[in-house]
Amino acid sequence: MPSTDDELFNHLRNELFTAVVGDIMDQLGYRNQFLPADIRPLQPQLKLVGRAMPVLEADVFDDGDRGSVGPLASKPFGLMLEALDDLKRGEIYVATGSSLNYAMWGELMSMRAGHLGASGAVVDGFIRDSGGIEALGFPTFSRGLYAQDQGPRGKVIDFRCRLEIGGVAITPGALLFGDREGVLTIPREAEDEVVRLALEKARAENTVARAIKEGMSARDAFEKYGVM
Repeated sequence: MPSTDDELFNHLRNELFTAVVGDIMDQLGYRNQFLPADIRPLQPQLKLVGRAMPVLEADVFDDGDRGSVGPLASKPFGLMLEALDDLKRGEIYVATGSSLNYAMWGELMSMRAGHLGASGAVVDGFIRDSGGIEALGFPTFSRGLYAQDQGPRGKVIDFRCRLEIGGVAITPGALLFGDREGVLTIPREAEDEVVRLALEKARAENTVARAIKEGMSARDAFEKYGVM
């Protein structure tokens, strides 16, 4: 089994897909690991693999010049720039907490995150500058595209904090894996077992696929290999 995050990420990126990993977690009793189904990749061919860096966003309704006393009231974007600059190699910017009234991620953020070695972004909301992000090839998952800016509408109020998206807990450092069929989080205490069993299942499915191509019936294949 992999001994470093780089080896772990490579196994997930090159040999696995979310369906087989999700199946294994179901078998192990982890049955609430997928984020909502409408969080999808901007570029379907790109996979998302890395450690979560959770970011909490909130809506605002003025520019902080009407007697607001909050510590972030007059600070543009709140702590967003600090959160972005704090990304580490292999981490994924994971943001939630706001409404769907504006975009939470864009091209310049992708550029900075990529420079820092981050692995991607997952936002429980919209993104913009999609053409620029596609040109960068930065793995970005969201609920869709919407050009309206977060500048006067939202602020990051905390980061590296525990979050929930669609009832799924996201903790700092949690392993995230995503492809065109969804994004899931793999519990840290189960990472090695999940990846080991998922690799075994994926390789068994390849064997079954070859057998079916050669004419074996679905029933015989399942009875022989236990996979379908």
